[in-house]
Amino acid sequence: MFDFEYQLKLLPDKPGVYLMKNSLGEIIYVGKAKILKNRVRQYFQSSKNHSEKVKAMVKNIAEFEYIVTDSEMEALILECNLIKKYKPRYNILLKDDKHYPFIKITVMEDFPRIFVTRMIAKDGAKYFGPYTDVSAVYETIELVKKTFPIRNCKRSIKENGQLTRPCLNYHIHLCHAPCAGFISKEDYGEIVKEIIDVLSGKDTSVVKKLKNDMEEASKKLEFERAASYRDKIAAVKKITEKQKIITGNFENEDFINLDSDEKDTCINVFFLRDGNIIGREHFMIQNTAGEDEAVIITQFIKEFYGGTAFIPKTIYVPEISDSELLEEWLSMKKGTKVEIKIPQKGSKKDMLEMVHKNANVVLDQFKIKILQDKVLHDETIKGLAEILELEEIPHRIEAYDISNIQGVDSVGSMIVFEDGKPKNSDYRRFKIKTVKGANDYDSMREILERRFQHGLDEVKAISERNIRLSAGKFSVFPDLILMDGGLGQVNVALEVLRNFNIDIRVCGMVKDDKHNTRGLIYNGVEVNLNRSVKHLITRIQDEVHRFAITYHRSLRDKRVLHSILDDIPSVGEKRRKELLKKFKSIDNIKKASYEELLATDSIDKKSAESIFYYFNGNNK
Repeated sequence: MFDFEYQLKLLPDKPGVYLMKNSLGEIIYVGKAKILKNRVRQYFQSSKNHSEKVKAMVKNIAEFEYIVTDSEMEALILECNLIKKYKPRYNILLKDDKHYPFIKITVMEDFPRIFVTRMIAKDGAKYFGPYTDVSAVYETIELVKKTFPIRNCKRSIKENGQLTRPCLNYHIHLCHAPCAGFISKEDYGEIVKEIIDVLSGKDTSVVKKLKNDMEEASKKLEFERAASYRDKIAAVKKITEKQKIITGNFENEDFINLDSDEKDTCINVFFLRDGNIIGREHFMIQNTAGEDEAVIITQFIKEFYGGTAFIPKTIYVPEISDSELLEEWLSMKKGTKVEIKIPQKGSKKDMLEMVHKNANVVLDQFKIKILQDKVLHDETIKGLAEILELEEIPHRIEAYDISNIQGVDSVGSMIVFEDGKPKNSDYRRFKIKTVKGANDYDSMREILERRFQHGLDEVKAISERNIRLSAGKFSVFPDLILMDGGLGQVNVALEVLRNFNIDIRVCGMVKDDKHNTRGLIYNGVEVNLNRSVKHLITRIQDEVHRFAITYHRSLRDKRVLHSILDDIPSVGEKRRKELLKKFKSIDNIKKASYEELLATDSIDKKSAESIFYYFNGNNK
């Protein structure tokens, strides 16, 4: 048993990070402290000043541990990394964390390329972005390629290098074929300069040159060529209109504000570049009742700018805590000075007020949607209970499926719907351990036995330690079980439940000849469903199948990936793990550029070249 009184006395008078754990040893909160002794003790003193969220967390703390750091800055960095790693349930987590796309031009190459990337590397390339409208990025790229013939292949083309045959892009006038020596480095560089000018908003000189070329072609009665220049001028203007860029010449400002009700918070971020609003994002953070707004914004900044690709020069907020430390951290990440300001008057304060009003509107819309969804889901669940003649409404539904290919990499999945909505945090995956070959019945029996054995063990442990039931991964049992399959799968589930002396209703989800959800098998009879209930069952069946397939593919990709990467020189176990962590699949590694490989942790120039050449030959 963890001795809180004794452990609190041992807390050091130093900066560091503390980790709160529940009875199962799971990390439920990560925080940083300037003085560990003072900060951690606060949680276990009088709770009258604690928010409801903190009170709930403290009730679930079974033990804590801490890591001492040399400075508060080190503690902040470690805190951010640990929150990303463990995703503790009581920390503020952004589910829609984004890495915004950039347009990249490889100006360090003899014949540069242009493409979209979500990673910035210090590789000498020129980056434009970030963009909040992904579709606009790709549309801009397509317009640029059609207007200015620039290569998009991955070949390593040197000015005096070996010549090759041009590809189709040359013949359809989308590339001047530097690979075949059909254009000099200087002339190609002029095209690249024009692209950079247009993407930088300096389109005036480009348009002027194109107009002169158009007029000259007209004077020579070369009307077809003049028309092509006219079309280019229109395209350049369209690119300029769509272009939303960030360069060092412009004022880069983000405005952050929020609005909260008795339960949830909406954070709004407006992105201003050169005085213009180029985009905005909102983030819903649920269960923030009683949280101090300054704390919410501080936590948001740490997570949002810890994950996004771009940090602006100035961030405006209504209030903040740890502002100096955050400024130092952001400046260190950006490489130049970053300021966090609280405007007291003027246009900046007015802008913050507008951001707040937008957050209020989004929060109201969110509440209306939640209310509408609740009514709809309640009616659907009630309808399901009536169809199955259940005594109580099945608030929690668990569904199960098996996935394998001829018995290889066999896996099981469990998904959870509560009150008609998916509860992703309770999804579970199982790698089949005891069954050999493609035996779906025995595989299903194994995952159900493991699921309910874990659940019973957790209930017992939680009861003995007087900890909330919700602390376990499997301790909450369903009101209804849905099996992806017919009577055979249902009978397997009923057998497992009988052996554990657990009484839960079980249905089988069956499909028609077109592989669409047809109905439910219940008590040995197929039950027809009304439209709304059928829609819910279809969602559940599709979701459990998707979840199983995704896990199966990830295992298969890992197995194939490791076997292939074993053959690549300069790639050991650590580098294999980093590649797998970043690119997820072998196809993504094959498609990765040399620069993207080089930007991967543990990958140096030699190993990046080795990987790229293995999949692409010498076409870097």
